[in-house]
Amino acid sequence: MSRKLVRPREGRMLAGVCAGLARRFNTSAFMIRLLFLLSLLLPGTQVIVYLVLWVLMPNEDRAATRY
Repeated sequence: MSRKLVRPREGRMLAGVCAGLARRFNTSAFMIRLLFLLSLLLPGTQVIVYLVLWVLMPNEDRAATRY
């Protein structure tokens, strides 16, 4: 798990947060998206966490030029 947490250019559906998490934890983006959708059935702050990750996770292009 040495990959940085970034939003990739390929494979994103909305903002790339789920695709970035899937890449970071070496799992499928479909599984992360499914878990997120199922978590929406439970009370909580899932949407706020998604929005915060959207803001905090850099794009893959920006992260590559920064490091």
